[in-house]
Amino acid sequence: MWYLYLDESGDLGFDFVNKKPSKFFTVTILALSCHDANRQLIKAVKTTIRHKLNKSKNQKRVAKELKGTGTTLDVKKYFFEKAKNVKFGVYSITLNKKRVFEKLSKDKSRVYNYIARQVLDQIPFEKNNSDRVELILDKSMAKPEIKEFNAYIRRQLEGRLSPNVPLDIYHWLSHENYGLQAADLFCWGIFQKYERQNKDWFNVFADKILFDEQFL
Repeated sequence: MWYLYLDESGDLGFDFVNKKPSKFFTVTILALSCHDANRQLIKAVKTTIRHKLNKSKNQKRVAKELKGTGTTLDVKKYFFEKAKNVKFGVYSITLNKKRVFEKLSKDKSRVYNYIARQVLDQIPFEKNNSDRVELILDKSMAKPEIKEFNAYIRRQLEGRLSPNVPLDIYHWLSHENYGLQAADLFCWGIFQKYERQNKDWFNVFADKILFDEQFL
């Protein structure tokens, strides 16, 4: 069974004159090809939250999730120590937004869907005779966008999957899904490499990256 956790970093704003959007937009998939690996990864996230984010029994605020932007490098390293022996791969494409055609910059859903599809194209489904594929992503879209995304991705993937392999697409809130939290950490690290030339976290998990390219 394939577990695919998809997350993104940066934004899809294109007004570089009046606003300050990110220069790049990164879409990353954390891929696991068996149930046991998925269970181990989830355990690594839970352990990190329990031991590193909520250490004091008296603290008033309880941290619910790991986030690339709000988690220190030391905590990220602790998580990776717990997860490094888990069998998983990271696949990512980073869009250079300044090279996107002006017409396309006004159709953000199309840009997002296309980049997500390009990353999914890198997943080696053919190498693993899976009985099911689950694609899980952050619940950040409106209902019409979710419907459009699901239909587009389903059309693309079903051509690569056997007819008897179910494809399930789920949109979760990140604090409710530990796999998405792990994907967020890795995606943020790759994004930082492009956006700020900061590779401190990226270098820690670089050996797990199976695909990392810039688009445009």
